Amino acid sequence: MAKPKSEPTTPQTRRRSLSDPFAAILAPPPNESQSDRDRRLKAEANAKKISDNIDELLKQEKADKKKKQVVKVLLLGQSESGKSTTLKQFQLMHTPAAFAAERIAWRSVIYLNLVRSIIRILDAVSPTPTPEPAPRQSISSASSDSPDIPSNDFSNVPPIPQAQYEYFKTVLAPLFGLEDKLIGALSAPDEDEAVRLGPLPSKSSSSSTSSLGSAKEKNATNGKVGGEFTLHTTNNWKKKAFSFGSFRGKHAMSNSATGDIPTGWWEDPEDPCHVLGKCRGAMLELWGDGDVRSVLEARRVRLEESSGFYLDEIDRITAMRYVPTDDDVLRARLKTIGVVEHSFLLSRGTSRGVEWKIYDVGGARNQRQAWAPYFEDVNAIIFLAPVSAFDLVLAEDSRVNRLEDSLLLWKSVVSNKLLAGVNIILFLNKCDLLQAKLDAGVRLNDHMVSYGDRPNDYDSVSKYFRNKFGLLHQQYTPNKDRELYIHFTSVTDTKATHTIITNVRDIILKGNLKEIQLI
Repeated sequence: MAKPKSEPTTPQTRRRSLSDPFAAILAPPPNESQSDRDRRLKAEANAKKISDNIDELLKQEKADKKKKQVVKVLLLGQSESGKSTTLKQFQLMHTPAAFAAERIAWRSVIYLNLVRSIIRILDAVSPTPTPEPAPRQSISSASSDSPDIPSNDFSNVPPIPQAQYEYFKTVLAPLFGLEDKLIGALSAPDEDEAVRLGPLPSKSSSSSTSSLGSAKEKNATNGKVGGEFTLHTTNNWKKKAFSFGSFRGKHAMSNSATGDIPTGWWEDPEDPCHVLGKCRGAMLELWGDGDVRSVLEARRVRLEESSGFYLDEIDRITAMRYVPTDDDVLRARLKTIGVVEHSFLLSRGTSRGVEWKIYDVGGARNQRQAWAPYFEDVNAIIFLAPVSAFDLVLAEDSRVNRLEDSLLLWKSVVSNKLLAGVNIILFLNKCDLLQAKLDAGVRLNDHMVSYGDRPNDYDSVSKYFRNKFGLLHQQYTPNKDRELYIHFTSVTDTKATHTIITNVRDIILKGNLKEIQLI
């Protein structure tokens, strides 16, 4: 059989074959007609267009996945559980320059916290206390034993002598005017009266709220006694704080990039530092008075367990040129109504570029209905339960034990079907206060019968709380495969909290990557 006659090989075609082995495949068919060529070119153009579209879609999908790595975290818990402090720790850890630049704005809040602590002491040691509503045993509980609520009757607790009380009330009278001034500086024009809501937050389960003197004297303070200063989250109070006193004009200089702060406020005679300086000695005398401390202890008024406690720092905070430290800001108490959002980008590590959104929603009972809209697309929940509060009551309802409220709230969160796929991290918070309380001899089994005769030490009590919250999750979660992460925390402890936040961040990121199928 004769072999087909091949085309002659020229040096040019030989070089092309050697340099491009696909030339024969890609070459147009031999004897191709014009119509065939047109159809082929059209088909190739369509194929290229499809290929380009696929490449573009893959590129866009990759960019979208990177762009859409937004982690949403919801901070939940009752009022004064430590949510705002946890949010501040996230800010301090990830946006330290901005946090430092805002420290001076917290000066007015810290002053107000200190002034109101002094007023609360005067209120507590008043010879004419006003009784609180009688406490009740709870009719519902997350556990088999509702914590007991002792009586609030302090009729047998003797007040300090009348003359001593009148002396302190007189020498500390300028603080009432300063309180008005500080509230006015932080409030919106139409908020000055509306912000005084609810009882003071630091009262224990057995403390009482009393009035300062006569009705005339109480009116002179605009009814602030017994009410906590509260702002709506839409109020730009930090900006107002910078314009307060001598922060006006040339002194109103704060650079969030460098952390520079204003100076020279001490030159303004209207600045609050002058009133505080004049009252410093009397404040120290009141807080250090043995009779006063005895009455506070007898009436179970534990100011040291509250946010915004600065009575052990009077000398430093009332100094003329006082600038808040990071720790001062973390401990500052400013109650807000609404939702506080903080966003930041991770700038280091394998998760660089991931955006975090942290939401702090109000924990008071009348604010919890605002939680539901944030359940839909949240990636993780950090739930804070202040375990030191086993012998305290809610600020907004003195008939309800705070630990019982935390357990009921925890049960409602872990059993929510909308949150079945959400990572939940539990912070058993205020462990430093828990240990101090146990060391002082306060017994858990006086408030929770189920604790029985277990040792009243920190290790035993903390293990009991861990098991109790863990069991509720195990019993009521709709997702039996969900792993519960529990941490013992004191969120005012920056070093320890940053370590915990790093661990929590890694847990949340890993869960988020699984959710978007990147791992």
